[in-house]
Amino acid sequence: MKALSAVLVVLMLWAVGLFAFAARVAHSTPAPDPGRAQGIVALTGPSPARMTVGIGLLQEGHGQRLLISGVNRMNNRDDIRRAARAVAGPIYDCCVDLGFEAVDTIGNARETADWARARDYDQLIVVTADYHMPRALLELKGALPHARLTPYPVATAELNARAWWRNPHETRRLTLEYTKYLVILTREAVLGLGPRA
Repeated sequence: MKALSAVLVVLMLWAVGLFAFAARVAHSTPAPDPGRAQGIVALTGPSPARMTVGIGLLQEGHGQRLLISGVNRMNNRDDIRRAARAVAGPIYDCCVDLGFEAVDTIGNARETADWARARDYDQLIVVTADYHMPRALLELKGALPHARLTPYPVATAELNARAWWRNPHETRRLTLEYTKYLVILTREAVLGLGPRA
């Protein structure tokens, strides 16, 4: 009986956390003015919107350079320019770097950390989807613990985070992302209990 009660309590806490996570996503956009940083990083995804927003922030002077992390190796600079509807001109040619190594969020964090350290950046604006931002920030903070990370979430057109439970596809997307977020949160908490270097 005690075991069943414990399971029910865990499930209840998980469900409450899921609704809080969804509310966080729902209220994260539109993103406020991110101010200025040394660099901007846009994490690729199923939609080119993240790249478009990242290039827009660069053009507006919010950062010196932009890294687009997780670019498919089958693509080249012209493919990304077209996908992101980038204006042909010096800012794209001089100040946009493409990262081809990352295949997941952990890879995005490593690729971003390598890029930032190579350029001596410790202030970054992070551009990714609204539902992906909490997990992306956890991974990036793990890879760049001393950097100042400013989130700039992009609204996901096919996700209604305010009524996600009405649509099975949206429910699955948010539930999966929340579960991944909890796994990373648990991992970071366990690592934080270890010996400090």
